[in-house]
Amino acid sequence: MESPEAAPGTEPLPGTAAAAGPRTVRCRLCGRPLTGTASRRTGLGPSCDAKLHPAPPAIRHRRHEVEQDVLPGT
Repeated sequence: MESPEAAPGTEPLPGTAAAAGPRTVRCRLCGRPLTGTASRRTGLGPSCDAKLHPAPPAIRHRRHEVEQDVLPGT
């Protein structure tokens, strides 16, 4: 049995998912409604995604302390 879908140019049947419009997707962590397509796809809002997956530090800002010999004449 096929699902009832509206033909192009006609109104959808009442009680179907197409008639209700886009469904509300909520963040899996905090429960806020998601509006962005990337957020809706992952199920996490931008702030909650940043909490779970923090950005790695930039390589240019990392400092490695290294033991060095004193330069002669100083």
